[in-house]
Amino acid sequence: MLQELSIKNFAIIDQLDVAFKNGMTVLTGETGAGKSIIIDAVGLLAGGRGSANFVRTGTDKAVIQGSFVFPTGGTTYQVLDELGIDHDDGSVILQREIHQNGRNTCRVNGMLVNTNTLKRIGETAVDIHGQNEHQELMQPEKHLGMLDEFAGSSVAKLRQRYQAVYQQYTQLQATLENKRANEKEWAQHLDMLKFQVKEIESAQLQPGEEDDLVAERDRLDNFQRINDALQLVQITLTGEDTAPGANDQISGAMQAMQGIADFDPAFKQIAASLESAYYALSDAVGDVSSQLDLLEWDEGRLDEIERRLDVINQLKRKYGDSEGQVLKYFDKIAAELKQMQSTDETADDLETQVATQRTTLLKLGEQLSKARKQSAEKLETAIHGELADLYMDKTVFAVHFTRSKNQPVLSTGLDHVEFYLRTNPGEAMRPLAKIASGGELSRIMLALKTIFSESQGITSIIFDEVDTGVSGRVAQAIAEKISGIARASQVLCITHLPQVAAMADHHYFIAKEIKGDRTETQLTRLSEQDRVSEIARMSAGTQVTKLALEHASELLGLADEVKEKHTKKKK
Repeated sequence: MLQELSIKNFAIIDQLDVAFKNGMTVLTGETGAGKSIIIDAVGLLAGGRGSANFVRTGTDKAVIQGSFVFPTGGTTYQVLDELGIDHDDGSVILQREIHQNGRNTCRVNGMLVNTNTLKRIGETAVDIHGQNEHQELMQPEKHLGMLDEFAGSSVAKLRQRYQAVYQQYTQLQATLENKRANEKEWAQHLDMLKFQVKEIESAQLQPGEEDDLVAERDRLDNFQRINDALQLVQITLTGEDTAPGANDQISGAMQAMQGIADFDPAFKQIAASLESAYYALSDAVGDVSSQLDLLEWDEGRLDEIERRLDVINQLKRKYGDSEGQVLKYFDKIAAELKQMQSTDETADDLETQVATQRTTLLKLGEQLSKARKQSAEKLETAIHGELADLYMDKTVFAVHFTRSKNQPVLSTGLDHVEFYLRTNPGEAMRPLAKIASGGELSRIMLALKTIFSESQGITSIIFDEVDTGVSGRVAQAIAEKISGIARASQVLCITHLPQVAAMADHHYFIAKEIKGDRTETQLTRLSEQDRVSEIARMSAGTQVTKLALEHASELLGLADEVKEKHTKKKK
């Protein structure tokens, strides 16, 4: 559930902090007071599209924070675990900043995330139900997804299997069509890949090989210079027949200083320094001697190195600027060659593979279709029950299945699905999108939401003016339906209907105030007495009469009776 919401510099909201509780919370107020702005803010926390237009005029950025808690083992925690986001204390804080330049900064429990990740988390936490969902109900292409959502895991697993086979089928079909259309280009490309793979493979290129060869070539190219330098160093250090070398002279100096070292600490230090120099030079003499022993002129080796470097340079000119790039290119073309060779069969063979895969796909598609039709029957029954509660008991709801003759195999299955409706007895069933009125759409969508809320596991559901276009006993039925949903999930509801407001467990009033030259939105939690006045205003308009106040008190009393009856029934 959403525990706390903090909004700063968002549209006409300067600073707003509000704590929410379980049950049903309504937000009421005059049109334009900012009720939907609050819902927009929650929508942004759930990963909705942000815009610099949301940032309050004269400020640098809008900041929205929401603190949530969820049931142990819930979907949200599973997503957080998958993303590696800590939630040990059980709370989840979603934060979003929108800057004037349009940049978005999103955090989940302090960890920076992108908007896609925020949306992935947010859609498990909050379900915003508004007029846009009415529009989805009017789009037949969305109906299949709604049916699958209702069906749950039984259909989801079949759909995943079907789509995996569908992907393999379309890849094989594309390969076949490409091979038929481009036989000549296919063969040429295949020959080129074979040549390139063989050329790079036969070179047996090793990472870092060029640097080692260049270093070895430089040594051979400068053989005489290296030899002369090593000989000079050896003579200087070891001396010749007629004269002692530097190392022997240092040895004599060291022995002389060691003889007087006990007379002065300074002499002792000099003797130690000479001793270090002597041993260092002795090591150098050994190293020079070893290098002279290893030094060998091999003209054939130099030619070999030059030829090898020429091979490497040719490969680099063709396939990359470095050995690493050449080898990366090799991995790429080797994989492509393997794929082409594995499918380099006759068109008849590929046709057989495509036909076999299609048969498998159709079989899975029939299984998926059967499972969907079973779920559709359950959905129709459930919808009829909900619609009866909403005074649409004569309405018939049906899930209509059709198949395309031209393209029977689709990425989603074999069927097109569309919701059909008959609002009055004796009429023909017709597409819901063509006959449903605004009030009917509100009730159908609410019926779907009531059914889906039992299985989705979402703990915060927001209804944004879903009661548009209804009144009287229908309004009361909608109010009771929303209250029923609130018994399983936290519900936030923006409404203009007094019947809905009366059913709430918590009531907030939203108003605009002008401070100086700025407009600000204020949110106030109403006491029981204030609720009476607000519900009376919603019923009567600007002129609140004594009769309106009495009617508001009666509405609240009736609402308490309904809620108490449901509580006893649940027990």
